[in-house]
Amino acid sequence: MTLAIGHQSDAWRVARDEMKGRKSRHPSPVTRHTSAFTLVELLLVLSLLVIITTMVAPAMSNFIRAKAVDAEARRLFALMHAAQSRAVSEGMPMMLWVDEKSGAYGLIAETPPKGGDPKAENLTVDQNVQIAVLTSGKTAVTTFQNLPAIRFLADGSIDENSPQTLRLMDAKGNALWLVEASNRMGYEIRDTEK
Repeated sequence: MTLAIGHQSDAWRVARDEMKGRKSRHPSPVTRHTSAFTLVELLLVLSLLVIITTMVAPAMSNFIRAKAVDAEARRLFALMHAAQSRAVSEGMPMMLWVDEKSGAYGLIAETPPKGGDPKAENLTVDQNVQIAVLTSGKTAVTTFQNLPAIRFLADGSIDENSPQTLRLMDAKGNALWLVEASNRMGYEIRDTEK
């Protein structure tokens, strides 16, 4: 076999590189390693996931319940804003009624036109949330069809006999209050009654 000067065969180059401790461009099949998980490692990871899930699940359910109260408060607040805007734009009082027993509330014109109020709203409270109308010792509270109601006047203000506070609460005691602003021009969402 003749070798030209400056040319080396692949086998010779691989042998030389292995002797010098270098990795060759053509690794041998013996040096290839594959990595994999053992069954014990997989079972350990799965058991850790089960433990973490059982610890986190109760906290997540409380978080979801608290979110339900927050979402309901924001929906009620939006309806209050719509009632106020509608009272001003239509020039007539609007009634936002609350039915604590059935867990519902809605919006309707105080004196609807013949055929009913086409823009009336009827909403149901989330099944995990209870709504309550809190009165601060007032003897005469505004009502609509024997239900406590917030009366938005044509100038956008709130009738002085309207309930000052609404409370939304879940079974775990997470609560938010919608409290009448001191200028009687709207309500504010608060995390305490005062």
